[in-house]
Amino acid sequence: MNYYLGIDCGGTFIKAALFDTSGKMFGCVRENVQVISEQAGYAERDMHELWQVCATVIRKTIEHSQIAASNIKGIGISAQGKGAFLLDQQNKPLGHAILSSDQRALDIVKQWQSAGIPDKLYPMTRQTLWTGHPVSILRWVKQHEPTRYQQIGAVLMSHDYLRFCLTGELFCEETNISESNLYNMHTGEYDPALAELLGLTGITSKLPPIIAANEIAGYVTPEAAELTGLCVGTPVVGGLFDVVSTALCADLDDETKLNAVLGTWSVVSGITTHIDDSQTLPFVYGRYAQAEKFIIHEASPTSAGNLEWFVKQWQLDYQQINQLVSELEPAASSVLFIPFLYGSNAGLGMQAGFYGIQAHHSQAHLLQAIYEGVLFSLMHHLNRMLQRFPQATLLRVTGGPTKSNIWLQMLADFTGMKLEIPQIEETGCLGAALMAMQGVGEANNVFQTQTMFSVEPNPAYFTAYQQKYQRYQQFTKALQAMI
Repeated sequence: MNYYLGIDCGGTFIKAALFDTSGKMFGCVRENVQVISEQAGYAERDMHELWQVCATVIRKTIEHSQIAASNIKGIGISAQGKGAFLLDQQNKPLGHAILSSDQRALDIVKQWQSAGIPDKLYPMTRQTLWTGHPVSILRWVKQHEPTRYQQIGAVLMSHDYLRFCLTGELFCEETNISESNLYNMHTGEYDPALAELLGLTGITSKLPPIIAANEIAGYVTPEAAELTGLCVGTPVVGGLFDVVSTALCADLDDETKLNAVLGTWSVVSGITTHIDDSQTLPFVYGRYAQAEKFIIHEASPTSAGNLEWFVKQWQLDYQQINQLVSELEPAASSVLFIPFLYGSNAGLGMQAGFYGIQAHHSQAHLLQAIYEGVLFSLMHHLNRMLQRFPQATLLRVTGGPTKSNIWLQMLADFTGMKLEIPQIEETGCLGAALMAMQGVGEANNVFQTQTMFSVEPNPAYFTAYQQKYQRYQQFTKALQAMI
């Protein structure tokens, strides 16, 4: 039997899993990857360490699965998008990678906004501008570390770097690089005029060739094989932006379905065959992993990472939290939580906090407010996406909170939408493995046998959630005056 390795490099963990062509998983190993934050707003990653941890999870996955490496016929990588992984002109890591959650370029983005740069970019790139974009980071490096900027030999994103470590070949994968603000969405190519507009003249020469998600980029080198336990010559495909991977695993096939991801980021995605110029909102488009399709998504780092931070502070487990929250009346508390520990979707520079706490409130009320705040932030994106996808009535949900029945019920009750949860444990790994299967011409039947767990909304709580959501909106609007 043939097996395919999917690697998922996220904001907190890197994972590897093996799948057969039916999508059945045979072993999965994950390891934490350190985020380095030596100054306020900084989020970096040691590139040498990332590769070593990646090699370790691959080797452990092969060992734990007891599947011979010779039966692994292809490898794909799904990864967090944006950020900047820089190599020097000898293809060595050029300092730490700067992640998409980094905010050091805040002043630069504000200056661009004041100058109307986003409005000039959008017709060509179909992207907004924010601190974690490669262009924002590159402009910061150019201004603050000019020597480092001059030494750049290649600009990559995280899965491009890991693929290079496996194969020795340099490429930029299309679903990810198409959202860099250096890629023209209409021509499907890099556009030097975009770099010129952003004060990054010449940087497009540092961008490797574009490769499709399911196209073979190279083959495992002897050096990588020794570290990982893989066989020399195993094909490695382009891979995926992790938002695309989750959309694939949610099996989105028309504009009546949307996918919500509740992970480190809150993301709402939909699939379309065309760019709609009639829309007044600047929807973010990206190339999808299926020919002639685009993914549209709204996102912000305002999701379950907030809960994870509090779990560490209070030393609770998720079962305890679910029990505490389930014992409270839905949406009845006055406590609000603004989930902006890692970024905001209500204004650059906004921060997290509680409001409305009184003496009778307990830890359970604060936890309930965190659950609600994450969903209220998600609703900002969902409402906007429903303008672009007015026929959408079904919301497919992926990410860590899908393990919490209480959180899922809150989402259904709040939105009034039916939820479907794909019964896939590792959407990032599986999506990457699917690209590997396609790359070597292997047929698969993953979605023919996929089951969905459904959650129906309870109309009794819809009004209470909507009223509390209005208070949340009023509060965030008031906070904007403090920035």
